[in-house]
Amino acid sequence: MNLWELSAAELAAGYAGGTFSPRDALESVLARIEAVNPKLNAIVTFDIDGARAAADASTARWRANHARGAFDGVPLTVKDNIPVRGMRATWGSRIYADWVPEKDELPVAKLREGGAVIVGKTNCPEFTLQGYTDNLVFGVTRNPWDLALTPGGSSGGAVAAVAAGLGPVAVGTDGGGSIRRPAAHTGLVGFKPSRDAVARSDGFPVILLDCEVIGPIARTVADARALFHALAGVGAAPSPAPRPLRIRYVRQFGGSPVDEEIAASVDQAARHLAALGHSVEEGEAPFDIDALNRTWPVISQVGLAWLLKDYADRLNEISPPMQDMARAGAALSATAYYAAVDVITQLRQTLHAFFARTDLIMTPSIAALSWPAAEPFPPTIAGQSVGPRGHAVFTAFANMAACPAISLPCGLSRSGLPIGFQLVGAIGQDETILTAAAQYEARHAGSRVRFPSL
Repeated sequence: MNLWELSAAELAAGYAGGTFSPRDALESVLARIEAVNPKLNAIVTFDIDGARAAADASTARWRANHARGAFDGVPLTVKDNIPVRGMRATWGSRIYADWVPEKDELPVAKLREGGAVIVGKTNCPEFTLQGYTDNLVFGVTRNPWDLALTPGGSSGGAVAAVAAGLGPVAVGTDGGGSIRRPAAHTGLVGFKPSRDAVARSDGFPVILLDCEVIGPIARTVADARALFHALAGVGAAPSPAPRPLRIRYVRQFGGSPVDEEIAASVDQAARHLAALGHSVEEGEAPFDIDALNRTWPVISQVGLAWLLKDYADRLNEISPPMQDMARAGAALSATAYYAAVDVITQLRQTLHAFFARTDLIMTPSIAALSWPAAEPFPPTIAGQSVGPRGHAVFTAFANMAACPAISLPCGLSRSGLPIGFQLVGAIGQDETILTAAAQYEARHAGSRVRFPSL
């Protein structure tokens, strides 16, 4: 077994037992990166010397029995819209192409204090506002399961890295599904914490209200949970015992199409959850999905227009789609923006009442299988024409509602592409979701994570 194949938990166990060291694990991951990252373009900025120094310091701590926690010595990556001290942070844009932050964003600082080995930064679309991963700074990122296809976005580089063995976990952000959908496209676990569960400071400007959070990407629920705790700066705690949950299964949002293979796979996952003792009842979404679909572009367009208000002389440096978004946002009125905010407020009130009588909402994580890597979205799904967010219809409501949500792998398509489903809970019910996810994984995920052939 190569060390790059191990989970974060397995690495820590090996360090504790003296079987191998953090430096051994890092060198295995670096060799894997050298072999496959050029095919993927997942990691776009490196700090090899810093990673080796951190791994050596961690090795000394483990030998002295002074390890700082579950991620001491674990090699990982950080998405390029999260500042890491001494490593350039571009947010996928030429506007920030030369910025090297002097401070870690707060969750990264907590990881560093815990001894994590930060190997590099992962690629993302410009301003993390698209559902695939390509930009004018670094170019396109590819899916390890099929190099012709996208891993999704905006955490596309992060999931490509973890799926290909370029580190057992990655730190991403989720503003409208940007962790969960890419995780589904690459066969991973992607967790979006509740709003404020992972405190943030010293980051890029906020352009999506309070909808975007930092969260973990991993190959196992245990690693995702441990990384969530590390990002939040809370110590490890015993996982709560599984209990029967009331789950509303929403197969489709209104008339929005879903790929038939995805629908069939998620149907099976719903049956598996019912077999575990949960009450799974199919029903409609408890909110107006059309209103949310109208609202999301307003929030993102106005946020981008605000961000770029001081860069009027540099708009030619950003991609045409971002120029179009910024112009659209600048043309919107304050009353239109406030109306969008009101829709979000109403959604939060509606779901607060809904979750008083139901524990979780279950949906597919993605409506479409992965599409060509350099194309921003699939133009058709299940034979129907769709717009830019047709593939992304299931995820943004959790961000707008500030709820925790997780994507779990539930199978492969006939062409060998991963499929995932989503569980969403009430604000603050992060551990409930993680426990249900671990229960499902233990029964249905198999004995070991599969790696795609590269």
